[in-house]
Amino acid sequence: MTAAQDLVPLPEDPLTEVAAAVLGTGPRTVLDLLDVVRHHGGPPVDVVRAGDDLLPRLAHENALSQALLLARQALRPGGLLVAAVPELDRLSRLRPTAPPPKVTGRGADRQVTVQLWDWSPDGESYALDVVRLVPVDGTWQVAGTVSTRHRVLSPEQVTAELAAAGFAAVQRLSPAECGHPLPVWVAVAPA
Repeated sequence: MTAAQDLVPLPEDPLTEVAAAVLGTGPRTVLDLLDVVRHHGGPPVDVVRAGDDLLPRLAHENALSQALLLARQALRPGGLLVAAVPELDRLSRLRPTAPPPKVTGRGADRQVTVQLWDWSPDGESYALDVVRLVPVDGTWQVAGTVSTRHRVLSPEQVTAELAAAGFAAVQRLSPAECGHPLPVWVAVAPA
């Protein structure tokens, strides 16, 4: 989302479903964290969401603390930050090269997304290459690629960053609790 929009839970967006479950029914506004960081200056919003891998990417860029402060400032009192954060701190010892591919859609709309991980020698960060494949004329073609670097964040580090940014009632929801494949963090902007 590039601007504040009504919060309408979509079947494929567990982050907005979590926010809607916490806030209840009624019209809500939501912004993506990157939109907040890039140019938000409007009225307070109900929800700031951070999709998969965004917090670890911002941490690697040494921009996580500032981004979380901006998110808290963009929220109305009682508003929510909802963020999906991979917990790779235990995996950093094993240093796997890739998770399983993700397949979405059906038929001609089917897409395959593959992630490739290249770990730093100390296991504290990794390069992430994401390749999206789509069917074209009976074969698979690369539709897009993205390369970033990420810092491995433990649950304790995420909690500490959210607390330092001034959030209250920080809670971690497991994938079984929230329907997202990654743990989802919910943090409340204080009144």
